[in-house]
Amino acid sequence: MPIDAYLTLSLIVMTFLLLVRTAIPAAAVFFGALAVAMTLDLAPPADLLKGFSNQGTLTVGVLYIVAAGMYATGAINLIMERLIGKPKSLLGAQFKMLPPIAFASAFLNNTPLVAMMIPVIRDISRTYRLTARHLLIPLSFTSILGGICTLIGTSSNLIIAGLVAATIADNTSPDLRFIRMFDTAWVGVPAVLIGVPFMILAGRFLLPGASQKVSERPLLRRYRAEFRIDRETCLDGCQMDETGFTAFDNVDLCGVTRKGKTIPIDDNLQLQSGDRLAFTTDLGAITDLWRQEGLTPHLSGTPMESERHTHQLINAVVSRRSPAVGWKIGDLPRQKSPYQIKLVALSRRAEPPDMPLMDLTVEAGDNVVLEVNDAFFYESRLDMDFSVTKPLEGYRLQRTDRAVVAGLITLGMILSAAMGWMTMLNAGMLASGAMLLTGCLSLRTAARSIDWGTLTVIACAVGLESAITHSGLADQLALGITRMGGGNPLMSLAAVFLGATVITNVITNNAAAAFMFPIALATAQQLGVSFMPFAITLMVAASCAFITPTGYQTNMMVWSAGGYRFTDFSRIGLVMTLILGVTTLVITPIVFPY
Repeated sequence: MPIDAYLTLSLIVMTFLLLVRTAIPAAAVFFGALAVAMTLDLAPPADLLKGFSNQGTLTVGVLYIVAAGMYATGAINLIMERLIGKPKSLLGAQFKMLPPIAFASAFLNNTPLVAMMIPVIRDISRTYRLTARHLLIPLSFTSILGGICTLIGTSSNLIIAGLVAATIADNTSPDLRFIRMFDTAWVGVPAVLIGVPFMILAGRFLLPGASQKVSERPLLRRYRAEFRIDRETCLDGCQMDETGFTAFDNVDLCGVTRKGKTIPIDDNLQLQSGDRLAFTTDLGAITDLWRQEGLTPHLSGTPMESERHTHQLINAVVSRRSPAVGWKIGDLPRQKSPYQIKLVALSRRAEPPDMPLMDLTVEAGDNVVLEVNDAFFYESRLDMDFSVTKPLEGYRLQRTDRAVVAGLITLGMILSAAMGWMTMLNAGMLASGAMLLTGCLSLRTAARSIDWGTLTVIACAVGLESAITHSGLADQLALGITRMGGGNPLMSLAAVFLGATVITNVITNNAAAAFMFPIALATAQQLGVSFMPFAITLMVAASCAFITPTGYQTNMMVWSAGGYRFTDFSRIGLVMTLILGVTTLVITPIVFPY
């Protein structure tokens, strides 16, 4: 084996060890590995840097913006809430939730999709007394299976498609063709049809039960928060037991006022527009209530002129110099206020007041939560009304009036790519531009939505693929796979699947895709067979991240949210890996012959 091959192998092993054994960010590890490869001249610099111009890498970037538009408008949340409805049992919740997740993740990047669904599942489990731990791992696994079904469902599919396109351009494998939108659906759809029912039926035996008893929560500051029911929203006409308010952690509904009169609270109470709801809660739950569709803070100063989706929450402390001190909140002279704000909640000496906020007299030291616009931070910079102001970062309202627009833009993107009218990158760029032009999201939100760390990992991994090829390491490893398979294409295909699956579960799906691509290509060339079945198998195997929580981003997200142990994934994940492996090795050679 050439010396460059040994150097490349050592570099790859060192990269693996740093990713597994240290807390260094993956982007830093891969960037360092690329720098070492360039220093050692393991491949031409242009080839090592090709990942930064790779179509697959760029497509992942624009799809983050499209997904952000779907999230910012609440389109995904609205669709999922309509589809899931009001499940009465765990089995019903799984049947209603998992198929739509599989379908949605085929056309949207599954990472932001799972991020959006975790709070939805949390609310459903609280409202209907279901075990969230029986829903979160299936959520992640189903999104992975659904992502396999299309070219755009997961970033590793786009990476491999980009590498295939580059191989065609180099004319090094004449039997290749471009990967189409639904090529992986031949394997992905059967995998969904087998894997999802398996999780529904066997999950109750393989998944952990209710969470273990957690340590006692620290005492938190309690607030009184007051909202009104908006007209013609999901809460207008909703019965109290359907809202889920009483199931929220650290939230107590302490009063409902209708037309100035307090009405008794029970599960059968039907809410009406204009009703005022008072809650006692902590700071974390206030943000959940504030973002709840149909609830609006009813206490405001000077009327707010800006659109509500541009507002945010701040936590502030009333200073001794504030002119509001000594006034009843309901009697504050609005015309004298320099701010456009809404009072969301108030805490006094860490306890919630026991009277309506309108009747409360403002005191210095009151801790308040306010809904403000961006102008507040400029207007309050020299005033002494508040001694402390702290923005609650990461909490924004969704612009639901643009949900239909965002959905149509995304549908147009999918159809344009699926019908072959333009490349996925072109369609994604147009869709992301349309999201901005139609106001579905702002430029600032679009820039923040892109996971630059993930893009760096993808670009560097694609570049390291060149080092594996140019150093001769790919040919040597392919020779070993060919010998292990005894010259049998099916056995070699199984070896490629196994190798990619191991790398995926140890590191990430994108690294598996980039590292295994040249090895799979060299294996097909040494066997003298078509690379297409190897390409499809690699795309599936790179997403086969069911055994460990660290192999895929969605697994890590639900790992924390569900309080799972490491082995909880392995127990059901090994069976899922077997299902996907058998499905792939049976179907792929039939649809894509050697």
